[in-house]
Amino acid sequence: MITIEHLSKTYRKGAWALLDVSLTFDKGMTGLLGPNGAGKSTLMRILAALLAPTSGQVTINGISLGRSEEIRRMVGYLPQHFHIYPQMTGRDYLDYVGVMKGITDKAARRKEISRLLEMVNLQEKADKKVRTYSGGMKQRIGIAQALLGSPDVLIVDEPTAGLDPQERVRFRNLLTRFSMNRTVLLSTHIVADIESNCRKVAVMNQGCLLMTGDLAELQACGEGYVWEAVLNQVQFAALDPALVVSTRTVPEGIICRMTGETAPIYGAVQVEPTLEDGYLALLRRERDE
Repeated sequence: MITIEHLSKTYRKGAWALLDVSLTFDKGMTGLLGPNGAGKSTLMRILAALLAPTSGQVTINGISLGRSEEIRRMVGYLPQHFHIYPQMTGRDYLDYVGVMKGITDKAARRKEISRLLEMVNLQEKADKKVRTYSGGMKQRIGIAQALLGSPDVLIVDEPTAGLDPQERVRFRNLLTRFSMNRTVLLSTHIVADIESNCRKVAVMNQGCLLMTGDLAELQACGEGYVWEAVLNQVQFAALDPALVVSTRTVPEGIICRMTGETAPIYGAVQVEPTLEDGYLALLRRERDE
């Protein structure tokens, strides 16, 4: 379990990256959702004991961040910008990481690497140079290195950015498998990444926590706030783009999905919100306030 109490982080010139964030993450996969610049990566780096907070307390399985070496043994981390030595093979890279993590028994290290390569479905490419890997294959190697040493907690930061749809689905399913017996924290700005895989969600923006709960609670944030109308091109061109969630062209015109406390345009009707509607409505309310 991860417990975060009144966590804050400020950088130079007084800019707050995190401000009084309190959260609890239990076993299973939790989505940390928010736009770019929301403070998600800062929170991930603090939890991985790579960045010191300005104030507040964090414990992982009852151990505080001050005991950083113990924390790093419990936490596997895949950062947003993950770099691998391109001249190495996947197997050699994992062997290098295993040594860095203190897995000194060579036979045990090789056995665990083989097991992880099979888990991430890279055993056939394990002895190929990393420079020949696709984006999805590199991310799977990233997950494998994060899982070396069997950590209790897995933290992944924007793992599907840049992946094609097929690789994105494969990667999300991989994370679901790993979350069955450990705590997995998935940081993303893509709602689809959490929609079918996470039981809980926390939403951040501008360093602050906006809500935490299950997916139904996030979806409910859009209740009474989502509208649809079929518009012609003139009407659509006159509409404030900030109100628009999505559009779809049909023979009758443009089906426009919008958010607002009241109907954004004459003739718009209220519709049931999706999870993405709830998320966008929450962000817009926070911005307006």
